[in-house]
Amino acid sequence: MGLIGTKWKPLILFHLLDGALRSGVLQKKIPGISNKMFTQTVRELEKDGLIYRKVFPVVPPKVEYKLSERGRSLELVLRSLDNWGAKDCEKVG
Repeated sequence: MGLIGTKWKPLILFHLLDGALRSGVLQKKIPGISNKMFTQTVRELEKDGLIYRKVFPVVPPKVEYKLSERGRSLELVLRSLDNWGAKDCEKVG
């Protein structure tokens, strides 16, 4: 839980399940996350070996994130959480 037990980490990891995303695209998929928090969170995920960061040598800089094998191993957990949340929302709403 120490690796993914924050507000934003599971969301970032979940959005990367379908493949690599550019930094701006990934951030837009997560409403409410500040630029500072996004940067801090992806740095922690990269440091923990859950995602890879690739910088393309172009102007302006292009940064892309994708799951590592370690991050990919969380797919079942992340999809289960997503399914549980959807079902819980149906019960409440």
